[in-house]
Amino acid sequence: MATESTPSRGYSATKDQLLTRLRRIEGQVRGIERMVEEDRYCIDVLTQISAVQAALDKVALGLLDQHARHCVVGGHGEGGPEALTDELMAAVGRLMRRG
Repeated sequence: MATESTPSRGYSATKDQLLTRLRRIEGQVRGIERMVEEDRYCIDVLTQISAVQAALDKVALGLLDQHARHCVVGGHGEGGPEALTDELMAAVGRLMRRG
């Protein structure tokens, strides 16, 4: 439960699910490391890397959605509506620039 020292975040309601998903992704990354150690076929390694990137993208989009609903629309973020919208769009821009 959020207190004055622990602010409520957009993902607070789904934090356990988020952590579970991130742990699963962490396991996938460890699996890729093992594949490299075992000299597995390049395309197989690249396929797994693509799967991890897709999983992280899904987590990021979920966080953006929750941020938009809770912090921007709900007014729970730091700053006024314009600052929150700018912050959201900057985050979207960073996600789109990767690669």
